[in-house]
Amino acid sequence: MAFVVNEKCIKCKYTDCVEVCPVDCFHEGPNMLVIDPDECIDCALCEPECPIDAIQSEDDLTPEQSSILELNERLAANWPVISVRKDAPADAKEWENVPDKLQYLEE
Repeated sequence: MAFVVNEKCIKCKYTDCVEVCPVDCFHEGPNMLVIDPDECIDCALCEPECPIDAIQSEDDLTPEQSSILELNERLAANWPVISVRKDAPADAKEWENVPDKLQYLEE
């Protein structure tokens, strides 16, 4: 089991979670973070750190969300590791409650 970052992170990209990760399993893309499920040790330290609940256990994914695990795995293979907190985008607050953000993902 691993944790994954869901589409709520897109365009918000809060990085509070990366500093608590003991194995550096977070990877940073242009407008989203993902978790490498092969590196994640299921410690759950990151989940409460996300201010918009964009991190969840893969066991809690609904059938409609099942593709998010594959997305995290695929993008983590190409994006660099991030382990230090950065400032969120200037317009992050505006994107927090926008639904269906997958269309805005920049790979």
